[in-house]
Amino acid sequence: MPATERRALRRALTLLDLDRVRLLWAILAGSAGLGSAVALSACAAWLIARASQMPPVLELSIASVAVRMFGISRGLMRYLERLASHEVALRGMASLREHVYRTLADGRTDAVAGLRRGDLLARTGADVDAVGDVVVRAILPAAVAAVVGLGSVVLVGWQHIGIGAVLAGCLLVAGLVGPWLTMRAARLSEHAQILARAELSVTAQTMVDGAAELTVSGRLPRMLGHLAGTERVLARAKDAAARPAALAAGIDNLAMGAAVLGALVLGIPATIAGSMEQIELAVVVLTPLAAFEGTALLGPAAVQLVRSGGAAVRVMELLDTASGPLLPRARAVLGDLPREMSSSRRDVTAPGPHLTARSLAVGWPGGPVVAAGIDLDARPGRAVAVVGPSGIGKTTLLLTLAGLLPPRAGAADLDAAPLWGTDRRAVSEQVVLTAEDAHIFETTVLENLRVARGDVTEAEASALLGRAGLGEWLAGLPDALGTMLGTDATTISGGERRRLLLARALASPAPLLLLDEPGEHLDPATADRLVTDLLRSGRDAATPDPAVAAATRATRGVVLVTHRLAALDAADEVILLGPPDGGMSPGAATVLARGSHRELLATVPAYRWAAEQEEQG
Repeated sequence: MPATERRALRRALTLLDLDRVRLLWAILAGSAGLGSAVALSACAAWLIARASQMPPVLELSIASVAVRMFGISRGLMRYLERLASHEVALRGMASLREHVYRTLADGRTDAVAGLRRGDLLARTGADVDAVGDVVVRAILPAAVAAVVGLGSVVLVGWQHIGIGAVLAGCLLVAGLVGPWLTMRAARLSEHAQILARAELSVTAQTMVDGAAELTVSGRLPRMLGHLAGTERVLARAKDAAARPAALAAGIDNLAMGAAVLGALVLGIPATIAGSMEQIELAVVVLTPLAAFEGTALLGPAAVQLVRSGGAAVRVMELLDTASGPLLPRARAVLGDLPREMSSSRRDVTAPGPHLTARSLAVGWPGGPVVAAGIDLDARPGRAVAVVGPSGIGKTTLLLTLAGLLPPRAGAADLDAAPLWGTDRRAVSEQVVLTAEDAHIFETTVLENLRVARGDVTEAEASALLGRAGLGEWLAGLPDALGTMLGTDATTISGGERRRLLLARALASPAPLLLLDEPGEHLDPATADRLVTDLLRSGRDAATPDPAVAAATRATRGVVLVTHRLAALDAADEVILLGPPDGGMSPGAATVLARGSHRELLATVPAYRWAAEQEEQG
């Protein structure tokens, strides 16, 4: 195994946090089970050979009882070994997966921004499982084979030292040479399998997420063909990986035959010379047949070791990237700004956190700058709306203000500290983002709200859903808040899904809300009422219902992006994004105008025209 894979696998094993006591118990139980098989063969050989001499029946009674005991204990010990080993492995997988999730949640967002969703799913799913499988399918078989092999050599060597030496040599060949050849041959095919599995996950995820778009565009048959081609590549890679396993099994059988032949070659002369009993000859010849049962598992164990090593490299690369040092904020587009300018417009007397952007340029890592020159102030009690055509960079702006993407230029600060570089947990306590593709979990409505705050009561949950415009929907559910939702909200409409995500955001204790098109998929009147309510959330704090007051956390700051303009009279400031020079000049979008809704209606013809078209529609 290459040094890179060894180091990665060693690090991954420490993250599994293996229970050494249970692992030791699993090794002992596995050794006892395989040892029972060896002892069963030895006792059966002695019993058959001795019975052929027709001794008194009482001389055979102990051996016959031992045969039954070893036959029963073999199955029992293997069952106990399976229980212990799988508990260790499953606990380890859970520990590693939790560590991966925590690292990704608290680490650098650009660590996963460049990964396709299917690749990320493969790394956090199949690769973590492959690392955990090394316990059951590699470490445990190797340890059991070593313990039982040593015991078998001692047993045979006690009968005849030469036969014991032959058995030891054959076990070493079967236990070292065969797996080594298997590992060398399996590495290339296993690498191909890893790539094929990742590509299979990516393609399947793309088809699931974009099935409608692919069908409309006529690209679905091509995607299906690509998926079938990937499956064929994976099948060929699996076939290639099966060949080394067959090679290891062949070497194991050859070594077992050599051990039996060696026992006959050395044992027959010793029996003729009288230094060994005939019964002992039967024992030393037949015992190796069971002793090699342990080495037969070492070929698949070597393949699993290669698979786990490759998976560990991929998992540790993801963790190292996510937990590595943060990238410095780029200043190349607009240049750096003095700290005095970045906070000059902030009202330092206002309570709560202050989210500011100064000459901010935004874009995805590795991609172009999509919007630049953005100034923005958000704090509890203040509502800011950002409008502009689709694809102009509004969602990218929200992701940057949430600290999920690094600024491409300028500054994005939270209480005078850069958002990019601040601990993710600290940012999420102050800022909450409701994204269009946020996940709905396959659990109850109430538990989906508790994702944002674990102590949400049923009264608060009802108030939150009512605030998000889902009061009637909740009343119509069969089990109210206890109703189960399908995976990623497949059992509800797009508008209901969007408002449920909004209710989850409102449940968060964070005082700053970043809302991405909260009125999408709703009829215009409902969308306008909802947006108006959200924009006024920082000022209309008084409510007679304590549950509603606690649930809605009314004193908030809001940054909202939307296409509709009708409800923006409730915003303190509206920022209009658009292409420079009306689209005549190439480059990043910029701020075309800013002010209150009424000011923009009076001074910006394009804004007024869009509002009139919206009203007529």
